[in-house]
Amino acid sequence: MSGPAEGLAVDGLTVRFGRGVGATVALDNVSVTVPAGHTVGLVGESGSGKSTLAKAILGIVPIAAGRVRLDGTEVSGLGHRQRHAFLRRVQMIPQDPYSSLNPRRTVGQTLAEALDPVRARVRSHRAEIEAALAEVALPGEAIDRYPHEFSGGQRQRIAIARALITRPEVVIADEITSALDVSVQAEVLRLLGRLRHELNLTMLFISHNLAVVEQVSDEVVVLYHGEVVESGAVGDVFTRPASDYTRTLLAAVPGQR
Repeated sequence: MSGPAEGLAVDGLTVRFGRGVGATVALDNVSVTVPAGHTVGLVGESGSGKSTLAKAILGIVPIAAGRVRLDGTEVSGLGHRQRHAFLRRVQMIPQDPYSSLNPRRTVGQTLAEALDPVRARVRSHRAEIEAALAEVALPGEAIDRYPHEFSGGQRQRIAIARALITRPEVVIADEITSALDVSVQAEVLRLLGRLRHELNLTMLFISHNLAVVEQVSDEVVVLYHGEVVESGAVGDVFTRPASDYTRTLLAAVPGQR
């Protein structure tokens, strides 16, 4: 019998690209904990290592040192079958839903494939797909439509539905509002806020936008050149930043104290 959910823990993670004197350290001894039921915001400028951390967690880029644990169990170096099971437990909501959605597949086919990659039959999973679409405020008729028939905000809702339909233990949201205009961004954030509470989501929320991170996160981790320079409760970090870099980021947010 498994114990209570602990969440996601990244301990001393180091990622290097290249070899020898030409190697680049993308992440240097990074540790991040996302407790079960919490949302942790990961912030920093472009190139700070945010997306690299997400890819390292998912096994897309190799880890030079450190470990990743889910509910206390180490997931680094899993075999193919175990990795597949892990990837159902940790889902990614991508930055650009249009490029991540197969243009030749209907929304129903895309969600059916998330539920059953081998036999992606819409008819077999229609009730679950309709429920997933309703959860993100999309009509059931969306099942038979293709990605190009939707707006950017609607496609992001489809991507959220695809990530949540398997009821993952952890969700990684990677700059999911950066490609949206302000009004649509607000709609998606309100949706995400509702789902956080209704589903008790455990989420790593990656963004360069501190105002957005403050809105959706319980805690925040600040990355700079691949290193953690500050972390803590959102209220503490945003009102009493300890790092000069964090203060610089906050100063650039319109209306920020």
